[in-house]
Amino acid sequence: MSDDDMDEVLAEVGPRLRRIRKERGATLAGLSEATGISVSTLSRLESGLRRPSLELLLPIARAHEVALDELVGAPAVRDPRVRAEPIRRHGRTYWPLTRQPGGLQAFKMLIPPSAEAPEPRTHEGYEWLYVLSGRLRLVLGEHDVVLSAGEAAEFDTRVPHWFGPEEGQGPVECLSLFGPQGERMHVRARPKRS
Repeated sequence: MSDDDMDEVLAEVGPRLRRIRKERGATLAGLSEATGISVSTLSRLESGLRRPSLELLLPIARAHEVALDELVGAPAVRDPRVRAEPIRRHGRTYWPLTRQPGGLQAFKMLIPPSAEAPEPRTHEGYEWLYVLSGRLRLVLGEHDVVLSAGEAAEFDTRVPHWFGPEEGQGPVECLSLFGPQGERMHVRARPKRS
């Protein structure tokens, strides 16, 4: 948690303490009696003039019979799952796995079998492919390689390239990591056997 996040959480404690006390119909004097904390300290906590500490918050939570989280309002944990909608282009399906425009981008791809002839293209960047299932044909410059499940390849996308299912094979599932020029993963594929 950053210092700014911490300050924001702490700034919300005072109003939350006041709200909970009032919801329970308690007075500062009554809460003071129940916790052993002076009325002036409780008042300064609620107004934000006193920084909350565990020594102060634990007896207050006990007196109100609430969890400490309820007093502090701990930030909710963000759901870590990426829920991107699939993108369909030229018969291929892409699931974005990152949200970093201009930075490293990751996609899961499903490439159906097709009879299309390789049409190598170029563009700026660097790409890393990892085959999850199926057999992926990669035409890269003068190289023509086939990658099986568990194999990976990396290449400069300024070199003419094309990839798709090996001819006569089923669909291919793969991961693609694409980044600005110069980012490299350092994993190599074996050349296609003749």
